[in-house]
Amino acid sequence: MTILCVIPARGGSKGVHRKNIRLIAGKPLLVWTIEQALRARPSLDVLVSTDDEEIAGIARAAGADVPFIRPAALARDETATEPVVRHAIAVRALQGRRPDAVMLLQATSPVRFPGTLDRAVEQFETSGADSLVGVVPQPPFLWLSGEEPFAAYDPAHRPRRQDLDESGYAYRETGSLYLTRTEIYEQGGHRVGGRVSLFVMDEREGVDVDTELDLLVAERQLEWFRDALEAKEAEL
Repeated sequence: MTILCVIPARGGSKGVHRKNIRLIAGKPLLVWTIEQALRARPSLDVLVSTDDEEIAGIARAAGADVPFIRPAALARDETATEPVVRHAIAVRALQGRRPDAVMLLQATSPVRFPGTLDRAVEQFETSGADSLVGVVPQPPFLWLSGEEPFAAYDPAHRPRRQDLDESGYAYRETGSLYLTRTEIYEQGGHRVGGRVSLFVMDEREGVDVDTELDLLVAERQLEWFRDALEAKEAEL
């Protein structure tokens, strides 16, 4: 199976200025995701889609392919991610390299542990899923607003967290990782479609950088990740 890994990295940013290239734990934010993708086994075709020449240069230096500068029409504040992915698929198809599936990695969710991407590909292939969605477990103690707020669980039989099993949890999309058969994008246009499989990630991998505080949280996790990786390499 050939897998195109698309990493979108737009130059503009509302919450944190130029966040894709902000230094975090010693590297530009984007580079963490590129390096994780390049380490994946089986290997991925790692492509960064950007409208920004500086980001393109950083991505190429990190080892990613940047075969185009994204058209301005696909780099607006309101642009959804799916047209960006479909554009990347079309470019590869014109090159005679149409992939079997597409892994979408968001650079703004930079915390992925060693082996996470490998495990995602393995689950995708063995499950027969059409799309795989990265999620983290959440306790079911959620409330929904309305004219009167109501709980997504039974308050009269509130379970203890330590007694919850897998079926007792809700699951939140991390936004970090999606793996989808190419035809799902081509036919329906969305990253999630057909037979869906949930890919459960460690809750520490659920960081999504939208604010300066998110950057600080991600940096602490990535410093741990970097130190653990260096220690493992020193043992070899």
